[in-house]
Amino acid sequence: MGLQTPILQFGTSRFLQAHADLFISDAMAAGQAVGPITVVQTSGSAARAGRLAAFDGRPIPIVVRGLEGGRPVERTEYTRSIVRGLSAAQHWNEVERIFVEEAATIISNTGDAGYAMPADERLGAGVPASFPAKLTRLLDARFRRNGRPLTLLPCELVPSNGVVLRGLIEDIAARSGLGEGFVAWLREKCVFGNSLVDRIVSGAIEPAGAIAEPYALWAIEKQPGLAPPCIHPAVRMVDDLRVTERLKLFVLNLGHTCLAERWIVEKRRDDETVREILADPEMRAWLDAIYDEEVIPVLLAAGIAEAPAYRDTVIERFSNPFLEHRLRDIADSHATKKERRFGGIIRLASEVAPAMKLPRLGAMLGSGVK
Repeated sequence: MGLQTPILQFGTSRFLQAHADLFISDAMAAGQAVGPITVVQTSGSAARAGRLAAFDGRPIPIVVRGLEGGRPVERTEYTRSIVRGLSAAQHWNEVERIFVEEAATIISNTGDAGYAMPADERLGAGVPASFPAKLTRLLDARFRRNGRPLTLLPCELVPSNGVVLRGLIEDIAARSGLGEGFVAWLREKCVFGNSLVDRIVSGAIEPAGAIAEPYALWAIEKQPGLAPPCIHPAVRMVDDLRVTERLKLFVLNLGHTCLAERWIVEKRRDDETVREILADPEMRAWLDAIYDEEVIPVLLAAGIAEAPAYRDTVIERFSNPFLEHRLRDIADSHATKKERRFGGIIRLASEVAPAMKLPRLGAMLGSGVK
């Protein structure tokens, strides 16, 4: 029968190599019956041809650098779970065969624009343009040929990403006339998990591989019929993914945006990093005050008891001596980020603690700095 890959992954990102692919590799090494993985390039980018060719079973180095328990660490781990790389543009028939005959779990991380589609996209004779349409075509092929159940674990940074992806597929199916039978099978036999991924990947190793921080999380929301992709310390099944989303958005992401606001207002050095700006005692005290007096009290009022411990983890991650996380990159789309992060926690405070004031965050939200 040849090589069998029960996990089919859409997206060649270095993030996934240092995240889901590494976790599955660790689980395989521990004797768990998971993997291996076929990776599919969805974009057709020629620039990633070398990376795709490296997905041939060779170990992929992941250099882990950062702080663990306050101490610097540096080690090399290896992702050994990826055994085949295919291009959707060049190998569509083989992608469809694997999807129909081999796959039991689908993983995706197709980037910020991964769910973007041409207006009113429908399935036609050729390979579909967008990722959701490609996935719809493949799901329809599986439905018509064997109809076996399938688990889909999208990792795109979209709230409720599983629900959103299933909705897009149902919309395309309706526009393309796939029929009620397909939609019924999709709802009854296909489990779309909502998940959130968190790991800073700060550098590349050619042709495949990455430099990553020690911290890693793959939070997957529990639902009937959904099993974890593997047993691993970084994989957490959670009752309510909104808790994890709020922690990341209002502690890690909000902290970044606070620092970016000061960086813009004070016209600080162009290549300044998060670690460098927090080495300024006044800046560190200012961020600590925002966390301690405005952010953590709101999260505790919302019932998120782990907020103080997560804050400590975030500060350690910000202080990573190996991470060159430049504020100019964080400051991209600053106004949009302020609304989602500062505005979001102000709105949460109005729900869970109406008397609580957030003066610093409110001032930055209304500052007009973009």
